[in-house]
Amino acid sequence: MIKLATVSPCYNEEEVLRHSVERLTALFERMIKDGLISEDSMMVFVNDGSRDRTWEIISEQHRENKFVCGINLAHNVGHQNAIMAGMMTVRTWADAIITLDADLQDDIECIPQMVQKMEAGNDIVYGVKVSREADPFMKKMTAQAFYKLQNSMGVESVYNHADFRLMSRRALDMLSEYGEHNLYLRGLIPMIGLPHTTVDDVISERFAGKSKYTLGKMLGLALNGITAFSVRPLYLIFNIGLLFLVIAFCIGVYVVYSLVVGTAVPGWASLILSIWLVGGFILISMGIIGTYVGKIFTEVKCRPLYHVQEILKN
Repeated sequence: MIKLATVSPCYNEEEVLRHSVERLTALFERMIKDGLISEDSMMVFVNDGSRDRTWEIISEQHRENKFVCGINLAHNVGHQNAIMAGMMTVRTWADAIITLDADLQDDIECIPQMVQKMEAGNDIVYGVKVSREADPFMKKMTAQAFYKLQNSMGVESVYNHADFRLMSRRALDMLSEYGEHNLYLRGLIPMIGLPHTTVDDVISERFAGKSKYTLGKMLGLALNGITAFSVRPLYLIFNIGLLFLVIAFCIGVYVVYSLVVGTAVPGWASLILSIWLVGGFILISMGIIGTYVGKIFTEVKCRPLYHVQEILKN
């Protein structure tokens, strides 16, 4: 039997925590009875600088439930960093770790399959979404568009996989050697290269409350995922620059033709159009290059990703 730990980042999740603990407890007891996991397995909730009663509830559940442990971060560091904080803190506590969101929209009935597939020789087991019926229409469409864009940019990741995954201690030890500060775990973990497989993950609706992963945060994660693992946007700028040279040549030919036939009009609209087109391209190019420079700036400072303020462990 393996010692299992689930790691769930929490940001203002007071409405769902008790319900999530209840569901995970029932699952743990069933898996222990079936001989899949040991009795000292645990569920770890990482409080990512919540402004509500999240940490109070985690502390309360820790006193009442033998499975519940908690990690309280000193301040809000974001979803990816909170997951990393939980994994790196817990990796010596268990034989395997499963990361999943505290709202349990992921199918927790996949967890026994994950454990079985690990015992079959896989160090990483990805939960792949086979149905997004519970997701809002906009989130569903943007997610699918992002995965296709990410693939076109050369970023290697598991299609329709978020952050619901099992990792063995060996995989976690290898992950700890990556010192990146611009974290995008969906692209980073596949680079480890250990034996891996997938399970089907059917997303369900939240028990209560609203998702804390806003559109702005999703767009930020998408941008980070592309710029942290691909330089194709820089090459794209170069290719568009060549296209602009071709367009400029064509405009030049048209200008000469207009002068020859006498149809040229001072202040014509194509001149303004060209100025705006080239100006917009230059600004976008500067923005893309600035994003890469900003990431270099963040990486070279080597600041800690997080600070752990308090740990609750049985």
